[in-house]
Amino acid sequence: YKRQVVDNAQVDLASFPQDKDGYYVIFDGKTLNGWRGYGKDKAPSRWTVEDGAIKFNGSGGGEAQTGEGGDLIFAKKFKNFELEMEWKVSKGGNSGIFYLAQEVTTQKDGKTKYEPIYISCPEYQVLDNTNHPDAKLGGNRQSASLYDMIPAVPQNQNPFGEWNKAKIMVYKGTVVHGQNDKNVVEYHLWTPQWTEMLENSKFSSEKWPLAFELLNNCGGENHEGYIGLQDHGDDVWFRNIRVKILD
Repeated sequence: YKRQVVDNAQVDLASFPQDKDGYYVIFDGKTLNGWRGYGKDKAPSRWTVEDGAIKFNGSGGGEAQTGEGGDLIFAKKFKNFELEMEWKVSKGGNSGIFYLAQEVTTQKDGKTKYEPIYISCPEYQVLDNTNHPDAKLGGNRQSASLYDMIPAVPQNQNPFGEWNKAKIMVYKGTVVHGQNDKNVVEYHLWTPQWTEMLENSKFSSEKWPLAFELLNNCGGENHEGYIGLQDHGDDVWFRNIRVKILD
């Protein structure tokens, strides 16, 4: 098969307001301006705005994304940045925050399809740790973890229905996940340790060669990519989304 990283149009960050701390406010609390579906030109209808938050209205279908669902991305690639937002999840809910994501298609038998977003980028896990069975599969499936690779320590999540603060910093390969004002994960991209972590995950070169190749060089040659919010079939809310450029 042939794979391709698609370069769809990006929004102009300068058209978004900056707050007093120098962060760009990339969600206005009212509209999905600047956001669209992964591999789509507009936001799928299951993504709505409710009470100043972006809400995914779950289908209850796990990862079985329906046509009106799918992952949501902010249509601008970021390189060195600090991302902050708040999230809350329904009982037993599962979602995630993606960063450095690419839009990747593969061609097979003359048909082109978008590959899932998570094979090109790391995922900050969003989960109801108490009620979702994934939480029992090990710490690296719990909230704020680097999904399937590094557990968040300490695990200081507020329960479902309550807001949690997420912070993701990416700076020249160093990545930090914060949850509720504590740093809970730190790792380094594009290093031998990163490659080794991938080899010990479900994205190994043997189990999933395309994912391994993309993740091993996530962000592509410019080391930049999209911020995304995951449709995992469950209700989830995100608000106060802001990004500071660290270049």
